[in-house]
Amino acid sequence: MKTEEITYHIPVLLQESVDGMNIQPEGIYVDVTFGGGGHSKEILSRLGTEGKLLGFDQDKDAERNIINDKRFVFVRSNFRYLRNFLHYHEIEKVDSILADLGVSSHHFDDSERGFSFRFNGSLDMRMNKRSGMTAADIINTYDEERIANILYLYGELKNSRKLASVIIKAREKKNIESIEDFLEIIKPCFGREREKKEIAKVFQALRIEVNQEMEALKEMLIAATEALKPGGRLVVITYHSLEDRMVKNIMKTGNVEGKAEQDFFGNFQTPFKLINNKVITPNEEEIEINPRSRSAKLRIAEKK
Repeated sequence: MKTEEITYHIPVLLQESVDGMNIQPEGIYVDVTFGGGGHSKEILSRLGTEGKLLGFDQDKDAERNIINDKRFVFVRSNFRYLRNFLHYHEIEKVDSILADLGVSSHHFDDSERGFSFRFNGSLDMRMNKRSGMTAADIINTYDEERIANILYLYGELKNSRKLASVIIKAREKKNIESIEDFLEIIKPCFGREREKKEIAKVFQALRIEVNQEMEALKEMLIAATEALKPGGRLVVITYHSLEDRMVKNIMKTGNVEGKAEQDFFGNFQTPFKLINNKVITPNEEEIEINPRSRSAKLRIAEKK
């Protein structure tokens, strides 16, 4: 248990991301991915007595890590509702917004949550246990084309159609409810040498669909763009190409599609100025401590 709690609290690119927020002692800040509270604690350590920090997390487990500090407000909600809750707390503009989009090691290590194929358990994968749809629901109710599209778009699996076909045939015999049953169905679709990596992509794709991660990220990024003060910072850590592309696009063009708008004179219109043109990545020491940080990319932009 002790090991799990320590793992839960390892924040990726801690100093680099909080440095990127350009913390001012009396400013107002938002950590939209509170999790174990590691980033939030570092932010609070740099705030003065009048500073304020809001921490968002939809996962009930995160409530165990709520920081007892009058400058801190915990919001148990998906970060897609950023705009609503800032309005609720009578906050018009903020000085910086931090998002660490990685799934916590805590979730992968909890067999009951169904995020990892290392354990048997139910195919759940919900970040918010109060929400309805599970990975099992998707596997057992989506049609073949929809499953194939999810596996291709969110998992970048080249054999997505074959996988979808195999899943449909298997569920005709009985519902697929457990991780063990699901692995038995999909494992023959992969060669032994790449089996773990490919299965990880399948689980990633299902997790993204279950939690509507791309839609939520899009809504949060648009809300963040509107919520930041001039000179305010948007600081985002990404872990896979889909979310990284969306973040890069909004920082470069002001929209997630990456369509740059031009004024009458042909000048590109964007609400942001990039602080780091080249992404910041973890050093070898951090990767050794936390192997999941290997794919992390940090992007920082400042509101014009």
